[in-house]
Amino acid sequence: MSRETDTPMDMAAGREGADIAEAFVRARQRGGSLPDFPGIIPADLVAAYRVQDLAIARWPDRIVGWKVGYIAEARRDASGDERLLGPIFAGRCSEASDHTPIPVFVGGFGAIEAEYVLRLEADAPPDKLDWTPDESVAVPATLWTGLEIASSPLATINALGPCVVVSDFGNNNGLVLGAEIQGWRALAESELLAESWIDDVCVGRGGASALPGGLPAAYAFALSRSARRGRPLKAGDLIATGNATGIHEVRVGQRIRVSFGSHGDIAGHVVAATPREAGR
Repeated sequence: MSRETDTPMDMAAGREGADIAEAFVRARQRGGSLPDFPGIIPADLVAAYRVQDLAIARWPDRIVGWKVGYIAEARRDASGDERLLGPIFAGRCSEASDHTPIPVFVGGFGAIEAEYVLRLEADAPPDKLDWTPDESVAVPATLWTGLEIASSPLATINALGPCVVVSDFGNNNGLVLGAEIQGWRALAESELLAESWIDDVCVGRGGASALPGGLPAAYAFALSRSARRGRPLKAGDLIATGNATGIHEVRVGQRIRVSFGSHGDIAGHVVAATPREAGR
């Protein structure tokens, strides 16, 4: 009986991926920055998710959800994925307050994104690997307002493309959860509106209908890609469905606010990411 073995090329790629994951984890833990991508950029999203999985295994916290990011058509690979996933960790998930801190990596990339956040109210079937937007309604979820803290130690993360974004936790450094939107399935997505403000200047307007395919498309992608990665979604998981007003870069000291109209505001102030203690 024969068995498959890793080729020297496979083993070299595995070592390279481990080095990339370690570099991003160490930079995040010290609250620092990286001057360049720490290695050879993964060739495709499959390789990039391998790096992400290695980094998740090294990160001393549990996952409470996933951010969904849209991939422009010109930047998609052979997988055909229109979106990507990045983990949201418990220690970086908070409820909105009057002055929520928004930690970003000084010398790296930092931005805010208005989000509509789904919270699963039941486990997704673990053996279902493909979901359509219409099928996603079979997994009940509540809807909340939210704000993604999009930040990475690498300043050029978005410019370098989706494989780099996936490699570093999807360019996520936290999620601020706002208010629940009651009866959301009975609302037209055109009624779910949002505005983003920095230092009292409006920098973006939009809403749920700004998401390509709307909320069900983002939900279906999260269900599908998570299941294919062997990480099927479970009750309580959060899904940040994508930026509803744009990606708005911020710097330390700025005041931010995201308004969801009658569903409330999320306000905060941008601070420098600080070193994390091991095990926290």
